[in-house]
This record gives sequence, structure tokens and C-alpha cells, in this order.
Amino acid sequence: MRAVVLVLITGSWLISCRQSDAKTNGGSSMQLPKDSSQYTMITWLDSTIRDFGSIPEGQKLEVAYRFLNSGTKPLIIARVQPSCGCTVAEQPDEPIMPGKEGVIKASFNSEGRIGINHKKIYVIANTRGSQSSEIEFSVLVQKKKW
Repeated sequence: MRAVVLVLITGSWLISCRQSDAKTNGGSSMQLPKDSSQYTMITWLDSTIRDFGSIPEGQKLEVAYRFLNSGTKPLIIARVQPSCGCTVAEQPDEPIMPGKEGVIKASFNSEGRIGINHKKIYVIANTRGSQSSEIEFSVLVQKKKW
């Protein structure tokens, strides 16, 4: 009986995490060009690996990663996908023109996430070489003090 309950709880948790991810990041209408001559370069202006120290449980952590379109074609961020449903990410709505800066923002909900949390955000764009980049952060969530 315990095994059945455990399987049901685990299954529910996995489904809710996927549904949250789909709701958060399914709204982009920008598509990557199929012609690789339309690909460009991205330069991250902030470190792509960041440590935010510690925060109390329940606090929302807001993060932002600035980048530059360092190529010659418009930069299209087609998708921004957090590694878990506890992180919500925003992506630019419009292409970033050559020489211009953009930002990817994310919000981490620390409720129920006591301990070290290491989160990745996958960025899919029309960039040369690889169309996938990873930005990540870590934070220590401390239990609430009553």
C-alpha cells in the first residue's frame, strides 16, 4: 500500500512540474530560421554561472542575465526553458538587433526548497555553432525561523 501511494505522489509531482513548465514557456511565437546564414553570435555580459548565497525559505529570488547580439543578423531567442517548475523564466518578445543588448529574467520560488538549489535555464537561439546555451544559478535556501 505504501509503495502505491509513493508512486502516485511521485507521478503527480512529475506531471505538475511538466505542466508548469509548459504553461510558463509555451507562449513564444518566434521560430529559428532554417537557413544557417541567418545565424548570429551571442555574448553573455553577465556570468552564466552565478551563486546568490543564501535566502530564507519563501523568498522569491529574481535573476537576470544580460547578453549582446555580437553578430550581424537579428538574434532570435526561440525558447527559454528552466530545468524545473520552481523557476519561471521570461524571454525577449522581439528579435535583438546586431549590436543591441537583451535580458533573460527568471524568478525562483524558494518555498519548500530548503538546502542547496542548483538551477539551469536552457536558451535556444539562432546562434552559430550550437543553438543551445545554458545559464545557471545556485542558492542556499535556509529554513524559516519562527
